[in-house]
Amino acid sequence: MNLGIGQIALLVVLALVLFGPKRLPEMGRAAGNAIREFKAALNGAISTEKKSEESETAVTEDKGDGNA
Repeated sequence: MNLGIGQIALLVVLALVLFGPKRLPEMGRAAGNAIREFKAALNGAISTEKKSEESETAVTEDKGDGNA
């Protein structure tokens, strides 16, 4: 999705007209907080998945193949 400068300016003007100059910063902060929370949750899920994989690998290595 390639947006030119004119298209971005049109979107900004449209947002100002629809939401007003007082409400727009509030909406930006809310969107930023939502993105931050989403990233934190995603990183937590990835971290949990890695720990789970590491513990499964450790259990498998501890059992060995029984040929020794």
